[in-house]
Amino acid sequence: MDQWFGLAVRPDENKVRLEEMLFDRFRLLSKLYLREVIKSEKCEVNGRPENRGRRLRTNDFVEITLDPLRQNSMVPEDIRLEIVFEDADLIVINKPTGMLSHPSHREKTGTVLNALSHHLNRHGQAAYIRPGLIHRLDKDTSGLLVAAKNTRAHARVGIQFEKKKVEKKYLALVEGTVVDDEGTITAPIGRYPDEKLWSVKPDGKRSETRFRVRERFADATLLEMEPVTGRTNQLRIHSADIGHPIVGDTQRGGREFARLCLHSYKIVFRHPTTGAAVTLEQPVEFGY
Repeated sequence: MDQWFGLAVRPDENKVRLEEMLFDRFRLLSKLYLREVIKSEKCEVNGRPENRGRRLRTNDFVEITLDPLRQNSMVPEDIRLEIVFEDADLIVINKPTGMLSHPSHREKTGTVLNALSHHLNRHGQAAYIRPGLIHRLDKDTSGLLVAAKNTRAHARVGIQFEKKKVEKKYLALVEGTVVDDEGTITAPIGRYPDEKLWSVKPDGKRSETRFRVRERFADATLLEMEPVTGRTNQLRIHSADIGHPIVGDTQRGGREFARLCLHSYKIVFRHPTTGAAVTLEQPVEFGY
């Protein structure tokens, strides 16, 4: 049954996005449900419906009508995680290939968020810790994935991602021999109405990827790739566009392989509390 809630914005929530504040206040409810509530204009800030990205100010008054007993789609599951870094604010894992980052309409279990929900709350502490993914990796892409343990950390590191102040580098094993030792790909990316896949599209969004050859094999090349922009499937699309699809990416011309040979191996960002640079690297073996 829906109930009305009135919430005054606390000083520690100043400049936090509306959705992030609600995710923190209603930790047992799914993000998808809370976003639906906001979209249906059942949430107001100072008497006016607002979108989920509204930056709040201290003493703003948020009113929301929702069902507090609605089941959380982020069901905790005891799934093994390879933890690369963890402290009071953040947790960084090495996501395996084939694992979704978060629950979807079709798949509600077996995701990174299901696993994190269990890991962060396994000791039964009084305050439920709701993990918040700061960025995403495709299901078939492996590597470093950053999640926040609180709203403040999520907001501060999230802004770094939004402003392109985070260094992200990937390793990709691509088909054939890449002749140039390094280069930049600038093909625009979009999606045609009658196609499911994102692809190069003349009137698509500006997209830029830098690459550098790490090693050449008889029929493949290991590249270090840096997505300057962050479009959907950008590295896969750009690799295929220059005639060197990623090994395992059969949708775009790559050979069948045990996995998609794309791995997020390095990430650098500023810690949300100390401001110190956090540099993490995770090697990978593609089995090639």
